[in-house]
Amino acid sequence: MPAPRLVTALTLLALAATPALAQDRLVVAPTTVDDLKPVFATVESVRTVEARTRIAGTLDRLAIREGDAVTAGEVVALVADPKLGLQRAALDARLDALAAQRRQAQLELERTRQLRLTGAATQARLDEAETAVQVIDAQAAAVRAERAVVDQQMREGEVLAPQAGRVLAVHAVTGAVVMPGEPIATIATDRYVLRLRIPERHARFLRAGDPVRVGARGLAPKEGAALGEGRIVLVYPRLEAGQVVADAEVAGLGDFFVGERVEVTIVGDRRETILIPEAFLIRGAGVDLVRLESGATVPVQTGPAHARAGVVMREILSGLRAGDVVLRP
Repeated sequence: MPAPRLVTALTLLALAATPALAQDRLVVAPTTVDDLKPVFATVESVRTVEARTRIAGTLDRLAIREGDAVTAGEVVALVADPKLGLQRAALDARLDALAAQRRQAQLELERTRQLRLTGAATQARLDEAETAVQVIDAQAAAVRAERAVVDQQMREGEVLAPQAGRVLAVHAVTGAVVMPGEPIATIATDRYVLRLRIPERHARFLRAGDPVRVGARGLAPKEGAALGEGRIVLVYPRLEAGQVVADAEVAGLGDFFVGERVEVTIVGDRRETILIPEAFLIRGAGVDLVRLESGATVPVQTGPAHARAGVVMREILSGLRAGDVVLRP
């Protein structure tokens, strides 16, 4: 009988060899693969807004140009109406006149009060003097309200950015006459997406949440600097010129040009095929072979490679079928 140490050593060798034998034998089974399709997508803003005028007048100042970044509420232009300045000057003059009238009426009221104390003036005269001061105060309050309206109209000459974003287009020039509601600039909001237009034959595999691989931008400062992976966030329920429109969110689109084209790889089809590790192939002169468990060596037609769990798998187009047992050469 073998010695105990020899039995133990043989057992350990058998256990160590078991995984290797399992990795050297493969049962062929079909699996689903994704056919990737490269398409071009364009950088689009999720929403564009217009910075519009609120009063009529002349465009006195333009503080932006195409490509500038703006914040919400920022003054992008100034519309001036010369009539408003004249109206405010006229109202200021009326206030000055009313102030002088009030000083005079106040003096008259004080004298009337003194005379009333001595009995030289009647109560009716005192009431008239008090009423005169009150009338002047009411007139001054009305003029100040009119002036506040004119001041508000002048403030409305400031054209404000309704939201933060980048200026896509400026529609006016300094010195131009504008009307209320006329757009001065088009602003793209801060959120950008990649808009894909895909032939409808590939669209049946497109779902919200699917990953997409984004290549390098055409205007990248460094050649080959890819953006990485993104994700489909919306598939529009309509066709445009026979194409399905979808939006993908990808980090790093903030410094892109709106309308810039970027190459994107999507899943264009899904099908069943046979994949085996490349280590099971016997490379020959013009033909690839595999060794079956039966001892036979058969030729196979190979297709593209696929990465699965860090292992390079080769697609088998013909020569093998489900259930075949392949041995590592």
